[in-house]
Amino acid sequence: MAAPSPSAPSSLAPPEVPMELHAGNRNRLVAALRAHLSASGRPLHGLVLLQGGEEQTRYCTDHLELFRQESYFAYLFGVQEPGFYGAIDIVSGQSILFAPRLPADYAVWMGEIKPLSYFKDRYKVDMVFFVDEIAQVLEDRFSDHGKPLLFVLYGKNTDSGNYSKPASFEGMEKFDSDLSTLHPILTECRVIKSDMELTLIQYANDVSSEAHIEVMRRARPGMKEYQLESIFLHHVYMYGGCRHCSYTCICATGENSSVLHYGHAAAPNDRTLNDGDMALMDMGAEYHYYGSDITCSYPINGKFNSNQTVVYNAVLKAHNAVIAHMRPGVNWMDMHKLAEQTILESLKNERIIHGDVADMMDERLGAVFMPHGLGHLLGIDTHDPGGYPEGLERPKEPGLSSLRTIRELKEGMVITVEPGCYFIDALLVPARDDPVSSKFFNWEEIEKYKNFGGVRIESDVYVTSHGCKNLTNCPRETWEIETVMAGAPWPVCSSTATVTNNGLTKAS
Repeated sequence: MAAPSPSAPSSLAPPEVPMELHAGNRNRLVAALRAHLSASGRPLHGLVLLQGGEEQTRYCTDHLELFRQESYFAYLFGVQEPGFYGAIDIVSGQSILFAPRLPADYAVWMGEIKPLSYFKDRYKVDMVFFVDEIAQVLEDRFSDHGKPLLFVLYGKNTDSGNYSKPASFEGMEKFDSDLSTLHPILTECRVIKSDMELTLIQYANDVSSEAHIEVMRRARPGMKEYQLESIFLHHVYMYGGCRHCSYTCICATGENSSVLHYGHAAAPNDRTLNDGDMALMDMGAEYHYYGSDITCSYPINGKFNSNQTVVYNAVLKAHNAVIAHMRPGVNWMDMHKLAEQTILESLKNERIIHGDVADMMDERLGAVFMPHGLGHLLGIDTHDPGGYPEGLERPKEPGLSSLRTIRELKEGMVITVEPGCYFIDALLVPARDDPVSSKFFNWEEIEKYKNFGGVRIESDVYVTSHGCKNLTNCPRETWEIETVMAGAPWPVCSSTATVTNNGLTKAS
């Protein structure tokens, strides 16, 4: 096995995170809640109350998993420690944290027990008390107009199907609670990113893009998939200060690249890389809760062969077409269909399929090659909530049913653009057996891609007032990838580029 070259130093440094970011998030929520209550003819009275995450042990053992804060709580308060509650007074906008009262021996095993004043200063809130004081504090300080109504978080995540956990504390039965108002309003606040949030998402993209390029340069036949994962994880932590990733890394090569969520415990990134394989690397770092989600696809040996070029360029053309069309008011399902149509047209041009592309679209043939949705909202969660607000229903058709949103784009959204083209037996075999869809396929050509796997190209894109901005900075053109894998710097300097016989620009 060839030894990877030493890691290149990074040009990045982890940025300081101002807690004003979370204060701004709280202010947006209070304004949205006040507007909703006023429009509903309800009194502007009560408190938002959220319960933060708790540390979890591994099953019945005393092994504590590395804690990561619950996302809604992280959005409003930025607290990194477990066991906290947070409240916001709707009338005054004041913010309150409730910290766990720790036993004396915590200082022996876990470190200094911080005073309440530390949390007040660290997280820039108005008041801090202990968790066991919640009921008394609410009664003493917020009962001028009767006992306050508590707006607690309860609602369905349309990506996972799971429900958020409403806050619960000793003495809560003394107060009235509203379980229906907060979740849709807070979720919608998370859909539009502030400038401070965007700065962190951009940083997560910058360090992840840099790490993807490092993996690209060091990949060699004979290595293991998990070594590529290790290179990425090392780079984003060593140079980017990113202890968490946004999701489990997908490091798929060869036929594994047609497994959409490869990398889990039953498919643990452990295949040996072969000369001639395509790699599909879907990995993203998280920094101060805000994440990235980037996929790069390339040949392990650094040179695209003809079949790899065909599939890769079909996906790249779809990726670029979608980004060129993105702007406020554009419907996301239309973008998904644009990606499907673009890929089908490319495959038809290469005689992999034949027939009328419009008929293929009607028969949902695109879902055979791209069964997943085009992209998803991105922020504190990889699949950020808000994809299906009340009134929007998930489509039922193949491919479209996998869309994580069908919303119209709005300025301030961050959404992934991730078209793909895969050769998946579990989809191709039923298509072959179907008399309607089968006629579109050139099965002799399809056979040539039997063990190909797939290609996905994914970028994180910010919707601006008149268009969009791609936050991801990785080599995308085939010549760029080949040049960078051969050792050239990124971005490739234009002064080193020449024009080849086929009109493509390549680095010399």
